[in-house]
Amino acid sequence: MSEKVLFLEKRIKSKEARIGIIGMGYVGLPLVKTFLSTGFSVIGFDIDEKKVKMLNRGHSYIKHVPAEEMKSHIKKKKFQATTDFGNLKKVDVVIICVPTPLDPHKNPDLSFVLNTTEVIAKNMKKGQLVVLESTTYPGTTEEKMLPILEAKGWKAGKDFFLAYSPERENPGDKVYTTANIPKIVGGITGDCRRVAKTLYNHIVIATIPVSSPRTAEATKLLENIFRSVNIALVNDMKMIFERMGIDIWEVIEAASTKPFGFMPFYPGPGYGGHCIPVDPFYLAWKAREVDYPTRFIELAGEINTLMPYYVVSKAIEALNERGKAIKGARVLILGITYKEDVDDQRESPSLKIISLLREKGAMVSYNDPYATQSSGYRDYPGLKLKSVSLSERKLKEFDAVIISTAHTDYDYEWIVKNSSLVIDTRNAVKKKRKNVVKA
Repeated sequence: MSEKVLFLEKRIKSKEARIGIIGMGYVGLPLVKTFLSTGFSVIGFDIDEKKVKMLNRGHSYIKHVPAEEMKSHIKKKKFQATTDFGNLKKVDVVIICVPTPLDPHKNPDLSFVLNTTEVIAKNMKKGQLVVLESTTYPGTTEEKMLPILEAKGWKAGKDFFLAYSPERENPGDKVYTTANIPKIVGGITGDCRRVAKTLYNHIVIATIPVSSPRTAEATKLLENIFRSVNIALVNDMKMIFERMGIDIWEVIEAASTKPFGFMPFYPGPGYGGHCIPVDPFYLAWKAREVDYPTRFIELAGEINTLMPYYVVSKAIEALNERGKAIKGARVLILGITYKEDVDDQRESPSLKIISLLREKGAMVSYNDPYATQSSGYRDYPGLKLKSVSLSERKLKEFDAVIISTAHTDYDYEWIVKNSSLVIDTRNAVKKKRKNVVKA
């Protein structure tokens, strides 16, 4: 075992190691919070000056990362945020938590990861541990990052350490947070895996080492594609059962009484968040390299992608039955975030539903207690909205109200009572109502 391994492990175990986390978003910021709460000092890196200024003032722009907690760590001089990546030389560990989106053709866009790796290579010092946490396809760490980091002649496992450990964040989850979710770790070499495992052993409940970064990358894809496929299945069955006059929600509740061989998944207006809508396409793209068709996985992605269209068609049908055309109709979307009780709008199906309704000529507004405004999305460049307030008078002004995200803050009985038509995509309204249509 090399001296660099022993030295870095000693610094980690004594909490002297300084952690650098690149990307202060929904993955990076909770990770900052976890490292700080276990006694480490952290530098947060981001290219967004607005985020950096907010963090250094002790403000938080993510609901489940309390501002007061950040302020206390800043006062203790345990945390600072910066846009100056030259400060990477001051840290012992560099963790990458940057976006890995799809391009307009549904192919992987690794530009954020690769640009970040180039910056790290320019500022790297010997003995550092570099860990990628961003979701990606198998081979990214070894095939894309490793050559960039070794370009100056340094070797992974000898001069520096490189590993992959997939993020498992679930925004808004009050039970499973970063600290009590086991971490998968795959290193380029045995020593790379060892130091990465030592690091995460100090902040999470358990660390599970695997044979390689490729295995760790594949594990993340399996976890999310499992969910994608099952969500697609239940969405498909919802549409089938609707034609048969069967309530899918009642079916799921009944099936859930089986103590083995069944796990409930629930239909909705489409899936959101960064991972589940993206991961199937990452694997499908990589599978083409080994000449293997991913028909089953891609079909699941297609079904889930089509759900906003289904919701809009149900809204049009319901309005027609009431003698109202979609063109010129006033429609209110309840919930613009991708899941209940969070402020995260990434890949939210509500954004697609709004876009489709606007294309049909509807006048669309939205309300969301967790997101006061919505704009700046690459896929929806013309979308710029602010959340409207809810009142009896306001609800009565709309021709249709679409429950897209079932926030627990909403009083659904009151909403139904004061709305002429409600399109419920989340089974938020349990009892049958004449003015409620399930979609």
